[in-house]
This record gives sequence, C-alpha cells and structure tokens, in this order.
Amino acid sequence: MTITNKPAARPDDPRFSAGPTKKRPGWSLAVLSDAALGRSHRSALGKAKLKEVIDLTREVLEVPEGYRIGIVPASDTGAVEMAMWSMLGPRGVDVAAWENFGNAWITDAESQLPLEDLRIFTADYGQLPPLHNYTGDRDLVFTWNGTTAGVRVPNADFIPADREGITICDATSACFAQSLDWDKLDVVTYSWQKNMGGEAAHGMIILSPRAVERLESYTPPWPLPKIFRMTKGGKLIEGIFEGATINTPSLMAAEDHLDALKWVKKNGGLKFMHDRADANARVIWDWIEKTDWIANLAENEAERSNTGVCLKIVDPRVTALPLSEQNAFAGAMVKLLGDEGVAYDFGAYRTAPPGFRIWASGLIEKSDIQALLPWLDWAFEVVAAETF
Repeated sequence: MTITNKPAARPDDPRFSAGPTKKRPGWSLAVLSDAALGRSHRSALGKAKLKEVIDLTREVLEVPEGYRIGIVPASDTGAVEMAMWSMLGPRGVDVAAWENFGNAWITDAESQLPLEDLRIFTADYGQLPPLHNYTGDRDLVFTWNGTTAGVRVPNADFIPADREGITICDATSACFAQSLDWDKLDVVTYSWQKNMGGEAAHGMIILSPRAVERLESYTPPWPLPKIFRMTKGGKLIEGIFEGATINTPSLMAAEDHLDALKWVKKNGGLKFMHDRADANARVIWDWIEKTDWIANLAENEAERSNTGVCLKIVDPRVTALPLSEQNAFAGAMVKLLGDEGVAYDFGAYRTAPPGFRIWASGLIEKSDIQALLPWLDWAFEVVAAETF
C-alpha cells in the first residue's frame, strides 16, 4: 500500500474531547479576572454571581417561566440521581437506555432504588429502544442524546401531552445544541463541561411545575443524602433555585460558565449554537458518505447526534479481527494523531464499538473539523499498512 503524504493543513485547535469539551473560540484566562475568588458563595457577591448564572441560563436556553433552575453538586450525574432518588416511587417507572450513561440510570433503578414497578427499555449501540411503548401513565427516565453512542431522540413525540407521570431527561450533551420540547420534560439535567466547555463537578437541574408538585407531595421511603434534598417541611427549598447552592461551588468555574453564556448570547443565542453544531456534524456526515472504511454508529439518520458524533470502523479487514485487536487498531489511530498534535481525546467510549467520537458542538470551529478528516484517512492508511 502506498501511504498518502500527511495532509498539509492541521486543525488550529486539536481538542475534540467529548467532555470536558474545548473552551469557546477566543477564550483565555483573562475571562476569569472578575471571578469572586476568596469570597464566600454565601456572600452577597457570591450569591449574585450564582444567580447571574441561573438568570442567564434561563435566557440563553429559553427556559419557560415557571420552571426552576438550580446549580447542584456532582455534575450531570448528581443532578440525575438527585431527581431519581427524590421523585421516583409513587407510580410505575420506565427507564430507557441505549448507551453507557443511560445504563447507569438503569443500575440505579434496578439495583439501588427499591422500585416495585419497573420497566426497562434498552437497545444496542447505534439504535433507539422502543420508546413508543411509553404510555404516559408512568414516570420516565431517559437520555435525550446518548453521549457514548451518538444516538439522540429526534423529538419528544413519544411522550403523551396529557401524561400523568413525570419525565426525567438527562440532556447533558443535548442542551445548547438540540431543541428540547420543554412541555414534555419535567426534569432536565446537564453539566457545564459538555456543550459549554465548562469545568467539571457542577450540575444543572431544571424543574417544571409538575416536578415541583411531585417533590412537595411525595416523600421517598428511603433516606436521602443532604446533597439530594430539595425540600424542607414539604416545601421546595427555593434558595437552591436563586443561587444558594446545597454545597460549596467553585466561583472560578461559575465565572468561566458565565463567560461561555455571555459569548453565546452575544453571538445570537440558542439558534447560533444549534446552527453551528448542525453545520459541524454535517461536515463529518458528508465525509462518512464518501469514505468506505468508516460509518456512523447511529443507524437512523434522523437519530444521529450533532454533538458527539460517534463513528465505527467498517473496513472488513479490521472487522474480521478479534474485538481486542479492533480496539487496538482504533487506539493506534488515536495515538498517532495525538502524537502528531492533530487531534486529542477522540477515541470511542470504552464500552462502545471500536471507533471514534468527534465532538462537534457549537464551540468547535467547522474549519478544525474540515482539517481533521483528511488526517483520519491518513492515519487509517498508516495503521492498516502496519497491521495487514
């Protein structure tokens, strides 16, 4: 095999990690100069900063009036578990999952929470489970965008408008990139470090009025850790949703997230982010269509993520190898492009099929993705020549 010369152009920014994701274009440490460092998060200044995060989140994400927005511990994971442990139990529960993080919520529901009436909807990587089986009379836990599979729900039409149950949606890689149907969602969770390039450990939880009613009318039979408690004396702790966080947040991370929110607002808001993610993903999809050794992990075009675009190697020489060797082949490509300074941290999730995950959300420059793709072809040639 004759190996093609290295491509001439390189991405200006080689960071394609799925989380934490890269910072917004033009970011520098100078954006943190106004952070309330060394101040208590309970001080007037500290609470004002956190309240600004909440208010700007409502504006940029176009969250309906009447929905509460809170900053909570332990990233998106903490926010989802807070909702599950606080709200589930009074009626049957359906949990839908088709990738690693959704499967984590199945573990909570099956093995940790003593739920008496539980149904599980699952699918392999690349597919959606039978969401049409959700009838609305039960509670529902699901991910909007499967971060490790690159498969998303195209819409919330499967959720009845007159549902009786509450819906808990892990939207961590969908927020700021995909349209969420707020009328169908009672709990929405996400983290700063996905589509907004923020620092780790901070989760966001958004509650509909129906979710608040559940919290105030239902007390779980199991003990709740302090970081999960959103009510006191049967009433919502309103301070959580006004900047009085449950535990100590990082005011440096809060300042960083404020910068990202302001950048989005300045550049056109939510539609700006949606359009950029769509355009970035389209570059990858178009390349896949004309490249015979790679395919989109998401089988249905309408269900393909525009954030974590997941790819699988389909060259028959590679797929004929044992799974461990397929993973080694993909890993060699990731290492090669990392060593070249072309792309970092874009390997498939450890439980996903052998391949890659390229972050394509609104913080990524389309020109960087365009520059990356010829390097993927080059790396495949190099590793194939060494392997076969």
